[in-house]
Amino acid sequence: MPADAIDWKQVASFWAESHRTPATIARYLYWARRYVGACTARGVDLVESLTEAPVKRFFAAQLRAGDTSAPAAVRALAFALVGMGRVLPAWKSSPPKRQLVTLVRDFVAYRLSHRGVAIRSAHSDAEVASAFLRSLARRHRAVAHVSLTDIDAFVERLGGRMAPISVAGACSTLRAFLAFLFAKGSCRTDLAGLVISPRIRRLNRPPRALPWADVQRILRAIQVREGLGPRDFAIFLMMATYGMGAGEITGLALDDIDWTARTIRIRRPKTGVVTLLPLLDAVGRALARYLRHHRPARARDRTDFVSHRLPHARLTGSSALKHRLVLYAGRVGVHADFLGTHAFRHTHATRQIEAGTSAKIVGDILGHGRPESTSAYVRSAFAGLRGVGLPVPR
Repeated sequence: MPADAIDWKQVASFWAESHRTPATIARYLYWARRYVGACTARGVDLVESLTEAPVKRFFAAQLRAGDTSAPAAVRALAFALVGMGRVLPAWKSSPPKRQLVTLVRDFVAYRLSHRGVAIRSAHSDAEVASAFLRSLARRHRAVAHVSLTDIDAFVERLGGRMAPISVAGACSTLRAFLAFLFAKGSCRTDLAGLVISPRIRRLNRPPRALPWADVQRILRAIQVREGLGPRDFAIFLMMATYGMGAGEITGLALDDIDWTARTIRIRRPKTGVVTLLPLLDAVGRALARYLRHHRPARARDRTDFVSHRLPHARLTGSSALKHRLVLYAGRVGVHADFLGTHAFRHTHATRQIEAGTSAKIVGDILGHGRPESTSAYVRSAFAGLRGVGLPVPR
C-alpha cells in the first residue's frame, strides 16, 4: 500500500466517530504521517510496517523523551484503515500457545472423560497441575520423588498470592493430580491425602453490602454527558438495579435488549442460566443515551459495552470496572475494603430482602442455582433480623 493511498481526511473522520477529541486527532495525524513518511523514505513496505513490533522499534530509536502518544497514533491509523476495509496483518502477533506437558494433558483428558468436569474446570485443572510441575522444576525435584515438603512449599506459595477460598480450590485439584500421578505410576507414593488446605466455613460471613445512600452518591458522581461517564453510569446503574455481576455486564449483547417488549436478557456466566427481566425506565434511558450517542459507531463487537480504546473491543474482566468504581466512590468519599463490582450485587440483594422480597425471587433474579446461595443475603439484612430477636431475660 503506497503512502499516497491513505485518505487522511477519511482517517480523521474515522477517529472522530470513535469520539477522539480534535486535539487528539491533530496529534495522531502528526505522528502517523511522520511514521508513514519515514517508511516511504526507507522503501519499507507500509503494510508490514503497520504492526506493533516495527512501530515500537522505530519510535524507540527516534524518541529520547518524546510524546508517548506516537506509537498509539500509528496503532490508531492501523485500526482506522482496517475499519475502512483495508487488509492489514494483526497489530500484535499472538504469542505461541504453550504446549501442555504429557502428564498435564493426560490428567485433563482423564478429568474430562472419567470425572465429568466441565471444560472451564478442566482449564483450571491444567493451570494448577502445570504450576505444580513448574514448582517442582524450580526445586530440582523429579515427579517420581515428590515429597510432602514439595507440596507444602507449593501450597504456601499459593497462599501468598491467593485468597483462602482460591487456595482451597487449588488444593482440591492438586489432590486429584497427585492421585492421578500415583495411579499412573509416575509417582512412587500416594500423597493425595496429605494435601492440607485452608478450612473454609461455608457462608461464615454475610456478604458485605454498601448502604443504599452510598450507592446513590456514587451514581450521582458520574458525569453522564461526557467521556466514559455515559457508559459507566449505564453499567453501574444496571449493577445496582438488577444485581448484575461483571461477567453478566460484559457479556450483555445488543440483541439482549428488546426495546419493543421492554425486556433485558441476562446470561449468568457460572450457571449458564438465562433470566428475562423488565427494562426499567431509568435503565432504559441510560442505555439509550449511551448506545445512541456515546458508543463508538465503528465498534465491531456486538456487546453493549466496549472499550474506549481502539479498536473498541468488548470489555473483559472485572478489574477495569473495579478501577472505575473506586474512582467514582473516591470522588464522594465512599471508602470500603470490599469495594468491588460485587458490592453492588450484594447491596441489591440485601436491599430486596429488607424490602420484603422472598428469597426465592431474589435468587431467581440473581441467577442462583441453589437456595443456600441466597440464604447468605437473608443474614445480611440486619434490620429484619433485629425484629425477630428474642428478648434478653432479666
